[in-house]
Amino acid sequence: MILTNAISPSDLSDSLKEFWKLSGEKVLAIEKNFDPKNGAPVFTEKGRYVTRGWTEWTQGFQYGSAILQFDATGDEQFLEIGRKNTVEKMAPHLTHIGVHDHGFNNVSTYGNLLRLIKEKKISVSDWEEDFYKLALKISGAVQATRWSKTQEGGYIYSFNGPHSLFVDTIRSCRALVVSHGLGHVLQGENDRRISLIQRAVQHIRSTMRYSIYMGNGRDSYDIPGRTAHEIIFNTNDGNYRCPNSQQGYTGFSTWTRGLAWAICGLGETLEILDELEEKDYEPIITKEVFKREMKEAALATANFYLKNTPTDGIPYWDTGAPNLYKMGDYLNRPAEPYNSYEPVDSSAACIAAQGLIRIGNWLKINGEAEWDIYVQAGLQVAKALFQRPYLSYDSNHEGLILHSIYHEPNGWDYKPDPKLVAHGESSMWGDYHARELALLIQRMADGENYYSFYNCVKS
Repeated sequence: MILTNAISPSDLSDSLKEFWKLSGEKVLAIEKNFDPKNGAPVFTEKGRYVTRGWTEWTQGFQYGSAILQFDATGDEQFLEIGRKNTVEKMAPHLTHIGVHDHGFNNVSTYGNLLRLIKEKKISVSDWEEDFYKLALKISGAVQATRWSKTQEGGYIYSFNGPHSLFVDTIRSCRALVVSHGLGHVLQGENDRRISLIQRAVQHIRSTMRYSIYMGNGRDSYDIPGRTAHEIIFNTNDGNYRCPNSQQGYTGFSTWTRGLAWAICGLGETLEILDELEEKDYEPIITKEVFKREMKEAALATANFYLKNTPTDGIPYWDTGAPNLYKMGDYLNRPAEPYNSYEPVDSSAACIAAQGLIRIGNWLKINGEAEWDIYVQAGLQVAKALFQRPYLSYDSNHEGLILHSIYHEPNGWDYKPDPKLVAHGESSMWGDYHARELALLIQRMADGENYYSFYNCVKS
C-alpha cells in the first residue's frame, strides 16, 4: 500500500453523506425483499442477498446495520427495524452452542442497542435496558463454554470442533468482555465460577501465540505479521500441531480477511484495556505484559497488511493465492476487481481499515511515534471503499460494498463472467463493517463520542 497526501476524517464528510444515503436504501431493500424463513442473508448473487447454509453468523449484521444507520442519521425507521427484529428474531443466537460468532451476531444487535441507551441516543424503559443486558450476559457465557485447553492456557474453539482455533474469533471475544463488564460470570460443575474476562484474555493470547506469526522461526513461512486462518491442536494434551485454512489458500499463506480480523480485534481491545480492571485478569497476565504483547501483534499485522496490499489498500483474497504471479507487479498499482486470475476481497478492507484507525488512535493517545501512518492508511482505505468501483450506486443491487469474497476455495461466489474471477457482489459482514468504519470516521470528524463496542458497558 502507498500512502498518498494526508487526509483527515472531515475530508470524507461528503463521501459519508452519500454513503449513508445509499446505505439506507440498501437496508430498506433487504428488509422488503429478503424472506428470513430462508435463513440469514449472507452474500449477494446477481445483486440479491441469498443465504448459504454453513453457520448462522450473519443475521446480527443485517439488523445491526439498521441500528448503525439510525446512529449515523437519526432516522428512526431504522431504529425500529433493528430493535423489532432483534427482539423477535435474534434470541436463538443467544443460546447457540454450535458457533464461535456470538461477538458478531449479538454485540452487533443487543450490544449496539444497549450502547445507544448508554450514549443517551435513545430512551427506553428500565425493562428494555435490562433485557439487552441479560441477552449480552447470556451470549458471552454461552460463547465461553466452547473451551479447549492448551499447554499455556486455552481458546474458544471454532465450529469445526475442539481441535480448531480460528483467527476470526479474536473479534468475537468482545462477547465475553461485554458480559464480564456487565457483571456476569460463567458457572460450571459444582458451581465453579469461571471468569469470562480471563477466558477472553487467554483466547487472545492463544491467537497471538499461534495464529499470528512474529518471525520467531516456527516454520519456513514465519513472516512477521502474517496470520493463519486455523490452528490445529491435539485435544488430548493441548499441544499445537499445525496451521490450516478453511477459507484461505493454505495454512502457510495469509487469508486477508483473517488478517483483517486480527488487526481489528487487536485494535479495539487495546483501546478498551484501560477500562478493564487488571485484578480481574491478573491471574493470567499482568496488564503491562498483555499490553506489550498486543501492541507487538497489532503493529506486526498492520505492517504486514500495508506491505502486502495494492496501492489503494484493497487486498486480494489471499497473499499467497496461486495465480497472483500472473498479474505481474500487482502490489504497485490499485487492486483490479475485474481480472482473470484472483479476486479481491473488499470485505477484508472494510474490517482492516477500522482496525488500522483504532491502532493509530491508540498509539497517539499513548504518545507513540508513527501513529499517523495507521490512521492515514485506514482513512485512505475508507476513501477507496466509499467510491466507485466499490460503493454500489445501483438501486437494483442490495449490496453496499462491491467485490466481496466469501469462500474462494469452495467456489461459492457468483461469477457473472466465466472469463473473469468472482466480482461485483457484496457480503453482509462487508457491508456491516463498512458501516462501522463510516460511523467511526464520522464521529471522529464531528468530535462526537468515540465509537467503541464497550460503550454499551459504560454508565
